Amino acid sequence: MSRKIAILGAGRLGESMLRGLLSTGWREPHEVVATSRRAERRDALAALYGIQATADNAAAIREARLVVLSVKPQDTAAVLAEIASAVTPDQTLLSVAAGVTTAAIESRLPEGARVVRAMPNAPALVHEGIAGLCGGEHARDEDLEMATSVLGHLGAVVRVAEDDMDAVTALSGSGPAYFALLAEAMIEAGLLLGLSRDVSTRLVVQTMFGSARLLRDEQMHPVELREAVTSPGGTTTRAIRELERSGVRAAFLNAINAATERSRELAERLPRAE
Repeated sequence: MSRKIAILGAGRLGESMLRGLLSTGWREPHEVVATSRRAERRDALAALYGIQATADNAAAIREARLVVLSVKPQDTAAVLAEIASAVTPDQTLLSVAAGVTTAAIESRLPEGARVVRAMPNAPALVHEGIAGLCGGEHARDEDLEMATSVLGHLGAVVRVAEDDMDAVTALSGSGPAYFALLAEAMIEAGLLLGLSRDVSTRLVVQTMFGSARLLRDEQMHPVELREAVTSPGGTTTRAIRELERSGVRAAFLNAINAATERSRELAERLPRAE
């Protein structure tokens, strides 16, 4: 069986996936081909990673066991039209195009196409991301396993029903922006209290990083961590009281619900082919 992997659209996420596959030795450079519309980008990828880089998407997927669709959602239909005639029954197509359903992809490919959909997030760029994963109508267990293996080089993977992918998008796909906004607010608070921007930034970023490690590596429940830091009548107690009084918890619930609704709206922009 072929070990070739074709990455269609080697942007930031596509390159991160490429780097992860090669750095762990899961694939050798001669087993990977990537595509880009820009000649300078193709030259850079070939020089840096020793892979084949081309502008021809249809040629790239020939004899590939796994085809990764890593293009912008608005470019998905055009790329699928390019490769449809070259897709074979034994190939797995993994789409990381945000909001594009497996049904929309399948409708543009030959009958029986094996499609897997995933939603990685920004920390995948440093191999600390997490991706929601679901299979299309004809996806097999082996397709899901292969997609899980590939995405595992970028972080963690969770399997969900496709109906839950909009919630995954809202929670973890958009999640880094929520934490970034929180960090921004905390850094600004440090500035108002007289700290330098450098010190304030280092304090906030490392605190966020360390807290995440406690929650993940020590398997602490968020409530457990909050209570461990919050002593009766102390500084944290007063801060949490102000946050609750300002409706922060409800604001997050409303924001994530709004993001979920928007994800559903965007999914309708690429209708099934007639």
